[in-house]
Amino acid sequence: MDEPSLLVEHHHDRVVAALNRPGRRNAIDRDLIDRLHALCEELENEPRTLILTGTGGDFAAGADIAQLRARRAADALRGINATAFIRIRELPMPVIAAMDGYALGGGAELAYAADIRIATPRLRIGNPEPDLGILAAAGATWRLREIVGQALASEMLLTMRILDADEAHAAGLVSSVHDPADLVPAAHAIVDRVAAADPLAIRHTKSALRAPRDAHPSIDADLQAELFESPEKMRRMTAFLERKGRP
Repeated sequence: MDEPSLLVEHHHDRVVAALNRPGRRNAIDRDLIDRLHALCEELENEPRTLILTGTGGDFAAGADIAQLRARRAADALRGINATAFIRIRELPMPVIAAMDGYALGGGAELAYAADIRIATPRLRIGNPEPDLGILAAAGATWRLREIVGQALASEMLLTMRILDADEAHAAGLVSSVHDPADLVPAAHAIVDRVAAADPLAIRHTKSALRAPRDAHPSIDADLQAELFESPEKMRRMTAFLERKGRP
């Protein structure tokens, strides 16, 4: 029996989800999208940090072209991939994309939806969609610009430029580069730092980060007001002062 297209490991404070279509370089098909929706429903109900990665030496080399070729206007208007990636972006706790090998097309757009992206030196990331007669419509045209700026986003999307790991790191598209054997451990180390903090403070920080500019500073004040009344804030600050020997 074939393995599922998404392998999910559950831990008390995190979930690791590996795209698992190695024979197709983890190309994103409808079954994988459905499994991502199911995972999002789980994490919306029981928030935990999510690590997204891939099997077989790649993150995801794009969407499944055979399925994509069969889609028509009505499918585009449903935003099949875009809807799933928006849901991933809006998860309450952080999402870390740990990328090896190819992260192209829909695979790149899935990574753009993460809060933190790390990679191996083998990373190749970008959006070649116009070469196939379509555009990158699952978030690249607005998320990529927010991440790397207008100039580089325009070049990547209009000329189909693919970045290697060093270029992606220099552009701020990934925050760190690791040997392949260290990639998932590095993602877990990030989650360890998240897990050491107050979960509500992390959730509110993510909410503030993804809010539009015109929502600030009022959203920061509202979220902070809730945290200022939190018993966990009092407990953590009291412990801090006691460690410092202050009254």
